[in-house]
Amino acid sequence: MHEHSLQSRAVAKSNLGMTEFVALCASLAAVAAMSIDIMLPALPAIGQAFGVVDENSRQLVILVFAVTFALSQLFYGPLSDRYGRKPLLATGLALYLAGSIAAMFMTDFPSFLAMRVVQGIGCAALQVVTMAVVRDCFSGQSMGRVLTFVFTTFMIIPIIAPTIGQSIDLAAGWKGIFAFNAIAGALILAWMGFRLRETLDAKDRRSLSVGSVLGAFREICTNRITAGYAVAGTLTLISLFSYIVSVQQIYGELYGLGTLFPLAFGGSSIGVAVAALISARIVRKFGMRPVAHGTMVIFTASGLGLWLIAIPGNPPFWLTFSLLSVCMMSFGVLQGNVNAIALEPLGHIAGTASSLFGVVTTTVGTILGGVVGQAYNGTVLPLAFAFGFGGLFAILAVLWTERGRMFTN
Repeated sequence: MHEHSLQSRAVAKSNLGMTEFVALCASLAAVAAMSIDIMLPALPAIGQAFGVVDENSRQLVILVFAVTFALSQLFYGPLSDRYGRKPLLATGLALYLAGSIAAMFMTDFPSFLAMRVVQGIGCAALQVVTMAVVRDCFSGQSMGRVLTFVFTTFMIIPIIAPTIGQSIDLAAGWKGIFAFNAIAGALILAWMGFRLRETLDAKDRRSLSVGSVLGAFREICTNRITAGYAVAGTLTLISLFSYIVSVQQIYGELYGLGTLFPLAFGGSSIGVAVAALISARIVRKFGMRPVAHGTMVIFTASGLGLWLIAIPGNPPFWLTFSLLSVCMMSFGVLQGNVNAIALEPLGHIAGTASSLFGVVTTTVGTILGGVVGQAYNGTVLPLAFAFGFGGLFAILAVLWTERGRMFTN
């Protein structure tokens, strides 16, 4: 009965039935993931179109979007608390749509990258405000269930997006991918605009407060658990972004997969999806810390193993693929638990702390992941180094944080 009343309240607030509500939130959340993964197969074509001689410079197509996306999230949370959810969602989608259309008409690489910045700024609104809409409409287990459906989108997108991007690139060229993004953005904007009701009540709107944001940042930096696990989470995020920006060069070019690259990328992503889906069940049985610490060890061992065997020369594809897949599966379990442990002491400022924590870790992870990507030298060594030594220093950070105790709740 209580569950039914919560759903009825959510329908009344949003004007959407449960299925449509979840579908809309998932679509909004999927835009950012799609904007990264759909681009990977088209990076060589984009580089060729703009005369980018240095292959590593093509990574900027991903990096400038990711860094902008990470930094811009900081502003949308407070703005949506002040002005409401729909105006910020509409602004984000409009910026994303404008950036997608304009990118097709750019004649030089810097201008093209500027449009990726516009896309990133727009996508940041969708990420932050969508989560706020869910919080407005649901609580407790109902909220958890809705977020599970929404986050499942992130697990599916890396599996299908490269194949979509590859197909569009072969049929219509790289500009077709931006046309696809623009059409998708316009459809979601119309759907949201006509169907979603404003979910933040006027009485719940807050004034913009710099003091509360600075106070939350101070607590994140001074709380031992939060700061320690923030460092660990950032170190593993560096590995993830290193993988995203360089995997096309490694699978597609170093190992010569070419148009088969999306299949390899999707194959690793399936493992991440499976690991993330079973993570909650494992945590219920063993607890967050043993699971986080155990997967951190597996993550590190796989990365260091790949680094060691790659020193004499590039290992065969099946071995590289297997070890990288184990690293990514470990990440699928590890990252959510690390974030949960880090934010556990800050329940009294959970919203602001979560936003700031995400901005700091994602921004640093993206920038340093880009540095690793730029170090690509025709071998898997830089990427393996990021996984192996990133994991090793993450373990050291956790050992310091937990005062030498690991694998215990």
